[in-house]
Amino acid sequence: MIVVVGSLNMDLVVAVPHFPSPGETLIGSDYAQHPGGKGANQAVAAARAGGKVTMVGRLGSDGFAEVLRKQLEQDSIDTSHIVNLPDAPTGVAFINVDNSAQNTIIVSSGANARLMPEDVNEDVFQGAKALILQLEVPLETVFRAAKLARAAGAKVILNVAPAQKLSAEQLALIDVLIVNENEAALLTDLPTDQVSQQPEQAAKQLADAVPTVILTLGAAGALWCEGAQTGLVSGFAVEAVDTTAAGDAFVGAFAVAYGGGQDVASAVRFANAAGALAATKTGAQPSLAARETIDAFLKEHG
Repeated sequence: MIVVVGSLNMDLVVAVPHFPSPGETLIGSDYAQHPGGKGANQAVAAARAGGKVTMVGRLGSDGFAEVLRKQLEQDSIDTSHIVNLPDAPTGVAFINVDNSAQNTIIVSSGANARLMPEDVNEDVFQGAKALILQLEVPLETVFRAAKLARAAGAKVILNVAPAQKLSAEQLALIDVLIVNENEAALLTDLPTDQVSQQPEQAAKQLADAVPTVILTLGAAGALWCEGAQTGLVSGFAVEAVDTTAAGDAFVGAFAVAYGGGQDVASAVRFANAAGALAATKTGAQPSLAARETIDAFLKEHG
């Protein structure tokens, strides 16, 4: 079983010709409404990749809340640890997608910011093989979950998104750290362009604090580092339409493969395929591929 402690948002997505400058007004497309939130996205990605998943989070008591819960249940995710709060709105993300399939995102956290440490109890981790965490809920809640998961024998996987500076004590609670180039730059105090040019340097620096580090490199794939060992797993060339949930697809699929006993390089390749497939469709959760689709994609690509 995989436990996900994190955010649930309704994504409101609009396509734009380019990202607006300060003071600029753009005419965009009709907006689309999709279930999202990094926590929920990663839970759905893991479930569709073949994992048994339990989600811990908070929703409001508005119309968005019912839609988000039903979507998780359609993917056979245990939602019994998701509570509806009467005094907070459900989280919402406002997403712009430009002509090159890149995006900008503004998150209004709502109920996600009310997920408190005492809301996470040890019972949820019984029998769990892995815990997936991100940083769209309060940090104290994230690291209480990490401590409880560790105590139960589960591997703790942290996706440092949105990017935040973390202490050595916090990183010591993590088994697998998944970061992109910007997140790695923040954690290592290296310039982003240096991380892009020398990703192995950044990964090795982070590996001094965390046993396993994965540095995602977009279309180039992902670099992994475990102790003295490193490896680059190439990405897959696809025609990208919307990269909104590609990173979440990667994290969820990796957790399933790694928690299922695959070595880190094989798990990264599986995750690369899930991320590539997500980039070929619009929306967050609607873009997340099923296990048979990922397996077929990998077979097609040798």
